[in-house]
Amino acid sequence: MSGSRIAILLAAYNGIEFIEQQLLSIKQQKNVDVSVFISVDLSTDNTYEWCVNYARQHSEITVLNYGDKFGGAAPNFFRLIKDVDFSGFDYVALADQDDIWLADKLISACNHIKEKKVNAYSSNVLAFWDNGREHLINKAQPQRKYDYLFEAAGPGCTYVLEVKPMLVFKKMIIERWKQVNNVNLHDWLIYAFFRGKGYQWFIDPIPKMRYRQHEDNQVGINKGLKAIFRRLALLRNGWYQKQIRLISYLIDFQTDLIETRWLMLKAINQLRRRFQDRLMLLIFVLLGFLTSK
Repeated sequence: MSGSRIAILLAAYNGIEFIEQQLLSIKQQKNVDVSVFISVDLSTDNTYEWCVNYARQHSEITVLNYGDKFGGAAPNFFRLIKDVDFSGFDYVALADQDDIWLADKLISACNHIKEKKVNAYSSNVLAFWDNGREHLINKAQPQRKYDYLFEAAGPGCTYVLEVKPMLVFKKMIIERWKQVNNVNLHDWLIYAFFRGKGYQWFIDPIPKMRYRQHEDNQVGINKGLKAIFRRLALLRNGWYQKQIRLISYLIDFQTDLIETRWLMLKAINQLRRRFQDRLMLLIFVLLGFLTSK
């Protein structure tokens, strides 16, 4: 293969059922040179042993040392970013264990980054279920001034990131390792860091991957009444507020915006990309769920 060199960081956990199909779709990427680094959370289904055997047959795959229990995708990805030396690559991409990438996913991302002179790329995805159902997840609404403080750019498995800013991000997570591992959503922190530090980000409306949905998804799509009730529960128990404050600290965002109800109300149109999300956030702010004063 020839073209951009991309380090793919793949976090796995009990992934024996789907990981081979995902790796095959990565192997079939067109016009890029890929190296895959796999970190397996402590599993019960021989995922690690399978990955080691698979790596013996595929030189582009490296499996990191095994034995730690991360307890979630975010700390597993933070481990990958900390431990993998990707300084010699052009880009870093993130991968889940159970999706299917279209063959032009990575080359399309690289082309967008170069042509639009941006530092990072993400895209819409096509969610799919085993029963044949499909649903487009649209994350490509126009970016807002402060949206990164309140949401990710979309699923992290769509992210393709220039190496230079990723090395800056890596330095930050090493220096603040304990606090970083209290962040529950790695894709949110990465997006917030890039945007907060002035790096440019493009969200592609064209989906370039199939995003598998099943009962073991840690996050999955955020749609329907169940998703609304889940959000309300996270607000009521303080999770969302704590994550906003933690991420703001980690990216050195210093303002009273996230502490003061009046400032949030004034800036409400700059806090989320989708109108319905801004409306819901407005209600939460008015109810006093997000600010202390």
